[in-house]
Amino acid sequence: MQGHNIFKAQSIHSRGTFIAKLQLIKPGEKRPREKWRNFTEWFNWVIMETGVYDYRYPVKGAYVWRPYGMKIRRLVESYVRLVHDETGHQEVLFPVFIPYEFFSKESEHIRGFENEVFWVSKGGAGEERLILRPTSETAMMPMFKLWIKDHTDLPFRVYQIVSVFRAETKATRPMIRLREISMFKEAHTAHANREDAERQVREAVEIYKKIFDYLGIPYLISQRLSGINSLGRFTR
Repeated sequence: MQGHNIFKAQSIHSRGTFIAKLQLIKPGEKRPREKWRNFTEWFNWVIMETGVYDYRYPVKGAYVWRPYGMKIRRLVESYVRLVHDETGHQEVLFPVFIPYEFFSKESEHIRGFENEVFWVSKGGAGEERLILRPTSETAMMPMFKLWIKDHTDLPFRVYQIVSVFRAETKATRPMIRLREISMFKEAHTAHANREDAERQVREAVEIYKKIFDYLGIPYLISQRLSGINSLGRFTR
């Protein structure tokens, strides 16, 4: 198509709204896409220029969601909550602190996260050993034991949207590799038998397909070789 006129899109901010503006690209003029050969460079430029995110916060792997980005987040969170609520999941909010005793009971979990855990090394004059939540299985299961009194309480399904923390030592990337993942959605369930647990896994796949389809995000569905962990719970 050499010699033909084409158009390029430019994002303009006006009264709190981003508007796409088409500009004529003259024959022989460099196309915008040729400027961005490096995906990370392009991605960082987009989230900064649109006012979504700011990665200049002086802590490695911790970034700032700006007002426009928070509006996007709230819309996504609202849809995630809607899909889970309408399928019988109940929202909870667990503390960010997890006692070391809870965490240490699951040796398999420690092997997976021990090098990524942030430890609370000091808190006043006390010596309580705490970690910052890397994920919530070890915190939730002891509470499940208190809440589930009888088989009539099953299936028991909860979810939460929270911050989790990973002590990333490699190069961090805005929104991609973080130390604080501030929009971590996790669902945890308990069931009376294997059949119902397997049904839940299939339903979970449909839930996440619905979310990703709504957001226009491509995905690949895979199956873990170990569908049940060491405590007899399905993982997803």
